[in-house]
This record gives sequence, C-alpha cells and structure tokens, in this order.
Amino acid sequence: MTTRPNPPAVRLSGVTKAFGAVEAVRGIDLELNPGEIVAFLGPNGAGKTTTIDLVLGLSRPTTGTVEVLGMEPRRAIARGLVAAVMQTGGLLKDLTVRETVAYTASLFADTRPVDEVLERAGIAGIADRRVGKCSGGEQQRLRFAMALLSDPALLLLDEPTTGMDVEGRRAFWSAIRADLATGRTVLFATHYLEEADQYADRIVLVRKGKVVADGTGPEIRALASGRTLRAHLPGADRPTLERIGALGGVDSVETRGDTLIVQAKDSDAVARHLLTETDARDLEITAQGLEEAFLSLTGDAS
Repeated sequence: MTTRPNPPAVRLSGVTKAFGAVEAVRGIDLELNPGEIVAFLGPNGAGKTTTIDLVLGLSRPTTGTVEVLGMEPRRAIARGLVAAVMQTGGLLKDLTVRETVAYTASLFADTRPVDEVLERAGIAGIADRRVGKCSGGEQQRLRFAMALLSDPALLLLDEPTTGMDVEGRRAFWSAIRADLATGRTVLFATHYLEEADQYADRIVLVRKGKVVADGTGPEIRALASGRTLRAHLPGADRPTLERIGALGGVDSVETRGDTLIVQAKDSDAVARHLLTETDARDLEITAQGLEEAFLSLTGDAS
C-alpha cells in the first residue's frame, strides 16, 4: 500500500485577480511546503495583500486555483487549520487581554488552553491589562495568541509589525520564533527586508501581481548581479567619472563628497582602472545586499 504524500500547505496555480479594470494579481504560481517559513515581499501595490486574501478565502480568484492543505481555502479555515494575524482591527478596547482570548476561544469547538496561548505569545504577564492600554506591539502579540487558539497548520501574517517601534518588532518576532519549533507553516507579508532575511526559509518577491524571484536570502541576493565599489577619490571631475562609466559592465557612478561609488558587474575591471588610472585609494568591494536585490527585481524598468 502506497502512502500519499502530504499536500502542499498552499498551492496557487495560474491565479489572477481583477477588480474591474485593475489587475491586482496577474498570474501567480506558488507552492508552500509544510513547515516552511516564507516571506512575501514587494512594493506597495504588488499584490501581496490580495494574494493573502485569496489564501484566506476572503475573495476568489478571477482565474486559476487556490488550495490550502489540499482543499478549498474556506473549508480549511472552517476546520481550524488556518489562522491569520492582520495589521489592524478585531480587538475590543474595553476587554482585558485574557478576556479577549477567552471570548475568542468560546467561538471554537476545540481550542488550545487560554493560558497556553498567552504564554506562547509572550503576553501572559499582561493578561489582566485592558486592550486599549496595550501598545501596538502588545496588541499584535494578542492577535497572534488568538490565531494560535485553533493550533493552525498554516499561519498568515499580513504586515504584522507595521507601525511598531524597534522593541515592539523584536518582541513580536521573538514570540513568533519561539512558536516555529511546532512545525507550523508561516507565510508573512512584510516591507521590512531585515525581517525577511532573518526569519524566512524562502523569500518570494512579487512585482505588479507576478512572482519575479523565489529562493533563499543568498539566492535572492545573487540575482542582483554585480558588486558595489567604494573608494576615496577627492576632486573627481566629470571626464574622470565619464571614463569610469564607460567601462564595460558599469551600471552607475556617483560621488558623495570625496567618496566614489560604482555599481558594476565586472568589479575587477573597475578596480584595475581605479588603482592604475586614478588617484583612488581605500578601495572596498562588496556584494549586493538584499535591499539592492529587492530594488533591482521589483523596481520599474527605466
């Protein structure tokens, strides 16, 4: 007897979503494996939130199919297999943290114990505080606790740390990271690149409703070809900059004070020119980072 493999946590095949004449999603194919932590990145208007709404069954695709754990999204949600932490909303300010979680638990037939999810979300110490007195970060951790009640197999986070200060973001991700050992699949949309780089197994970049890159942090960075060269070159005149810009593989040349900054695919050729044909010194060569890859892959073509 052969054992059927577990279905993907999420599968989108040929998915599009149009709102009148506006195409928010223009053909996404994507699979998330069970236990993966996947960051969903893209500029504003890229289609991130629309895609998450499709996975949550809040809207239906115009074309294509969306499956969650091998079933239609609303069926998976009805079975308590999916939960979400959204940016705002869903909280009553006059209730305490514990009352909020207990009330939410009463809406389900079977949930994790209230004290357990409060502890897992890192808010057991503020259980008796009224929600209206909680900081933005504490309220997001409360939403996280509420999402954990059904012990979902898939957890979606839509820009969960928007508006938080650094400490609030750190506390929120500390709670998320402590929960990751459960093997839960996590998909989170964020515009904080460092969050994606630090917490995701995979990064999916979307632009204008399409996936433009999908891979690990190092794989995404490698897609932004070239390196950045920085050198001390005081008094660089226009002819000097034009000669550097004319070298093969140079993408851009700029100066900031006495610092010369060159983006180039062939860093060796630029380095040889700077060291033999100019007075440049203190030369540094660095690989492109995630931010450069993000801008290169999701920015509008000039």
